[in-house]
Amino acid sequence: MELEVKLSFDSKDKLYGLAVSDEFTEYCTDAVKPESVLLENTYIDTPGMDITKRGGMIRVRHYKGSEEDFYEFTVKYGGGVTEGFHKRYEWNARSEDDQFSLERFKSLITTDSDPSDMLSEVFCGIKDEALKPICSNSFNRTIYNLAFADSTIEACFDYGLITNSDGSKTDEICELELELKSGEPADIDQLAKIISGKTGCVPLDNTKYGRTLKLAMGTDHE
Repeated sequence: MELEVKLSFDSKDKLYGLAVSDEFTEYCTDAVKPESVLLENTYIDTPGMDITKRGGMIRVRHYKGSEEDFYEFTVKYGGGVTEGFHKRYEWNARSEDDQFSLERFKSLITTDSDPSDMLSEVFCGIKDEALKPICSNSFNRTIYNLAFADSTIEACFDYGLITNSDGSKTDEICELELELKSGEPADIDQLAKIISGKTGCVPLDNTKYGRTLKLAMGTDHE
């Protein structure tokens, strides 16, 4: 299960200023500054939004970096969110192309993913031919690896812009995601409070998918 805290910043300067602050760098385990990569996300669902309505999400992500260029398929399902603390079942599969299919995805996911019976709930009654792109976004991400208390935490600095189809409306992506890779959930909560106290950032309950879908369709989803 994915466990992460999302924090929203009111400016790009404050977001990236955190990355060079003493309060942050003391926890970093990276020997050199990580590379920023471009992430292009396309979300797919049926015309009736069956996946979304049952609390799921299918994402095709294109990673574009100077050394790597690949796709990743992600399915998320269930869980919940409280004051920026997100918990969801999650399955990921790396691919060399963007051709998502249900059976292909199930054959590609790693053995340490969440239970396959939960994944079957997401896909129940869904056919490949019914799945279509419904919205998309893109942003730059810089990932730092942290050692905090008894935990290993991945800190993702995300900055970009969500734009609707005709360009008339936009929504800024300016956030930090703290994902627990190993250790105790209380540790990311404690780290989030330290960062909030220093920067004035606030917990973010809504996901990028929810915000993108709202802008594209005028609906509100987490």
